[in-house]
Amino acid sequence: MNNKLFFITGSRAEFDLTKNLLVLLDKSKKVDLHLVITATHLSKKYGFTYNYIKKFKFKNQHIVKTHIEKKNNDHNLDSISLGINKISKLLVRHKPNLVCVVGDRYEMLYCALSSYFLNIPIVHFFGGEVTYGSLDDGIRHSLSKLSNFHFVTHKNHRKRLIQLGEDKKNIFL
Repeated sequence: MNNKLFFITGSRAEFDLTKNLLVLLDKSKKVDLHLVITATHLSKKYGFTYNYIKKFKFKNQHIVKTHIEKKNNDHNLDSISLGINKISKLLVRHKPNLVCVVGDRYEMLYCALSSYFLNIPIVHFFGGEVTYGSLDDGIRHSLSKLSNFHFVTHKNHRKRLIQLGEDKKNIFL
């Protein structure tokens, strides 16, 4: 099979939004789904939600430990650096045809950057949304700019991506 899809999950919140899609993709004979489990899924502090994912019995799972518990104000930068290093090696080894990232969290950023520099097409879910009072918008919009294809949940989100310069034929409502 030549349709190797890497889908990144880093938190329970975003996993729950996509789990039905992931179950369908895992059952598909047309897609070779590889679930990359990273970030807070592997943290005791955040409930070690990998145990929740295990219940779904996805065929291909990759555990990538990148989350550095908060020791100082730079912990997210340390996690991003570690993530780029580990994810890029995983992508080089497995050579996926497509990488999927979701939302606006920093772990999606290191996955998208690795994919971008390795010339692997990127799908971004939930681009064009807005969060006030946090860093999320900058991360989400960066993910959208790095991505080739976009799945959005509202016509206003589609419009915002077009305003950011994304090609409307690659945005799906």
